[in-house]
Amino acid sequence: MEVIFKIIRQQENSAPVVQTYPLQVELGNTILDCLNRIKWEQDGTLAFRKNCRNTICGSCSMQINGRSALACKENVGSELARLQHLQSPETQNKTIHEITIAPLGNMAVIKDLVVDMSSFWNNLEAVAPYVSTAARQVPEKEFLQTPHERSLLDQTGNCIMCGACYSECNAREVNSDFVGPHALAKAYRMVADSRDSNTENRLKNYNQGTKGVWGCTRCFYCDSVCPMEVAPLEQITKIKQEILDRKQASDSRSIRHRKVLIELVKAGGWIDERQFGIQIVGNYFPYLKGLLSLAPLGLRMLVRGKFPLSFKPSEGTEQVRSLIESVQKTES
Repeated sequence: MEVIFKIIRQQENSAPVVQTYPLQVELGNTILDCLNRIKWEQDGTLAFRKNCRNTICGSCSMQINGRSALACKENVGSELARLQHLQSPETQNKTIHEITIAPLGNMAVIKDLVVDMSSFWNNLEAVAPYVSTAARQVPEKEFLQTPHERSLLDQTGNCIMCGACYSECNAREVNSDFVGPHALAKAYRMVADSRDSNTENRLKNYNQGTKGVWGCTRCFYCDSVCPMEVAPLEQITKIKQEILDRKQASDSRSIRHRKVLIELVKAGGWIDERQFGIQIVGNYFPYLKGLLSLAPLGLRMLVRGKFPLSFKPSEGTEQVRSLIESVQKTES
């Protein structure tokens, strides 16, 4: 069958252009196979990264029909089927088959599908992704781990640094200080590693404003595009829990937000909005400046009848509280 490949091509510091390449393909051909043929048979100037065929290495990550994926992992048949599923019923029966290829997002384009991954690697370096044994004496033999201790590293150890999660990260798009899901997934690997001696300093570093774990907007894109099921958002959540287990609710607004939400839901089955903002922003009365900052919003809500003057616990509050306490007991 003939498939038209629409490739977003771009030189550094220039506007992107769309170039089309018709190609006779089999449904089982991978996208990388097709790109190779386009380069070898039609246009030798097309630039993209690859490093085959050792195993899945992550080099050929790019945007395929609007989502970041590995070109060596996705094939023509599955991609056309996915695209048809996303189309409206009116356009599903069209006979023209098209696949759009674009460079990864959140990184500057060097040429065509090749992006500058400097920020990706710099943010990985920022979380110190190496096991630290500085506080220990050098042993006479290697550090040993139990099977359970090693199993805690299996999921994050599968990361191939392809950049797909970084490309799709909404938080990174709007916040240049956020280190990214790839870095924080690797960060949890260090936190969970029984051989590491720097856990407390790591958690302090990952707890810094929106640069670390609190910058994540929990959009789930990183989990949905990860080709190795590392689930970066899940690892970020685990780091948050490690921080919360060590901190008091008064330590920072982001920590108060998490703890206050849980406590209010335990108390009433849902959130008592009257207390939520006061406890988070003002921490009741210790932070008068924070409380005063709520006054204009509070007045507008009162005028428009949006401020709840009373609170009634939801039905099933006892069951909700029991469920939360069971989860907390299991996690501890």
